[in-house]
Amino acid sequence: MKLAQILADMERQLGAAGSEPESLSFTYRALNHLSFTDFVLKLQTEAEEAELQQLQTIQKQLLAHRPAQYIIGSSDFCGLTLQVDDRVLIPRPETEELVELILAENPDLPLAVLDIGTGSGAIALALAARRRQWRLTASDISEEALALAAENAQTYGLAADFIQSDCFEKIAGRYDIIVSNPPYISAADKEEVGPNVLSSEPHMALFAEEDGYAIYRKIAEQAEPYLTEKGKIYLEIGYKQGAKVREYFEKSFPQKRVRVLQDQFGKDRMVAVDHG
Repeated sequence: MKLAQILADMERQLGAAGSEPESLSFTYRALNHLSFTDFVLKLQTEAEEAELQQLQTIQKQLLAHRPAQYIIGSSDFCGLTLQVDDRVLIPRPETEELVELILAENPDLPLAVLDIGTGSGAIALALAARRRQWRLTASDISEEALALAAENAQTYGLAADFIQSDCFEKIAGRYDIIVSNPPYISAADKEEVGPNVLSSEPHMALFAEEDGYAIYRKIAEQAEPYLTEKGKIYLEIGYKQGAKVREYFEKSFPQKRVRVLQDQFGKDRMVAVDHG
């Protein structure tokens, strides 16, 4: 049987089970390092037994709601291919918009930058790759996440200091930029999270207390001693959290400008705190 027919049958089964059918082809292509052209040509060939077994293995994992990126072992983010596994959250496209905002608003001059809750190192390493004069410090409460982030840094020869810390607990010095994509999902919104996320990605990196606001409140209340005089804060937020997060930072930083910014879909997604 041709590969195209096998894929079509398996994708129908995935769709019927509530999984994303396109994840099968995406994962198969990535694991076999096939360009789109090579993949299209291969679709018309007779499938070999080894290929069929590989597809069945992939399909089984997808049916168990394992994300494609974990099966592949990597995820693309801002031009980098980062290792990911169940120690860390899979980097999202929305977070790329946060990185681009920071890059657009800050020049390649010697700046100290702190990334709180770095996970795979996505934000810190994307910034380090584009701003060679910046000094990056990346923190996370998870020792396992930091180990993976350090591996990703080594892969690209990017310099960053990795510190195990709960927010500012083990942080010293002052920073020109503090950035964070913290856990922000409320337990009440659990039903909005897909089954592949709930069953595979670390809950510590997804959910936060105080209806999802706990880390934002902590950063707002504790950040001031760690900021330089003209220091800035950039945050990713949930689409319903803009007003309350703004309120936290306006209270803690009355002398600064607090902006709530939208993502490409027009949803509140970022908060920026600066001098305007």
